[in-house]
Amino acid sequence: MMDLAFFVTAFTTLFVVIDPFGTTPIFVAMTQEMDARTRRMTAYRTCAVASGILIAFAAFGEAVLGFVGISMEAFKVAGGALLFLTALDMLFERRTKRREDRAEVEEHPDPSVFPLAIPLVAGPGSIATIILLAGQHPGLLGIAEACIVMLAVMAVVLAFFLSGGLIARILGKTGLNVLTRLLGMLLAALSVQFILDGLKAFGFAS
Repeated sequence: MMDLAFFVTAFTTLFVVIDPFGTTPIFVAMTQEMDARTRRMTAYRTCAVASGILIAFAAFGEAVLGFVGISMEAFKVAGGALLFLTALDMLFERRTKRREDRAEVEEHPDPSVFPLAIPLVAGPGSIATIILLAGQHPGLLGIAEACIVMLAVMAVVLAFFLSGGLIARILGKTGLNVLTRLLGMLLAALSVQFILDGLKAFGFAS
């Protein structure tokens, strides 16, 4: 049975990295001219594609790292640093602006796969996180636990997308900004923990 503490920590980390509060307004903006049925199908397709990509990295990410000679401990340090940069972007509102600019430039008739699923949901941060989570426990157990956590997060993301217009109206721009910054602070602390865990394996931290 999955450890509750692991589930809560892993869920929080992946939720903060994917950042439904930041992604949902972009989803709403990119689907505003669609009818309700098409918008729902776009939401389902986006989450399905992103889930498939993250499952693939959970299953084979560590093997790929081993093939190129990168230890899991080194990846924890690198992944933690990447997540820390993501947290800084959230705290200083650079992340949402970059996502909006990317969405404007990368126009596509069906945005569900690109740029919504890749790279807005299944981006570098979430890919690094799913590999780190899968490496917390060895073998199929770690992969299964990481995938369960990811699917739970993706279910929340889907719920946000399906009710995106309502959420944006209730929270408003100020509410979304406040939540994004709070999540950024949490992600910064979690990323430092990943770095410390990696350094411990090398004997640089106690």
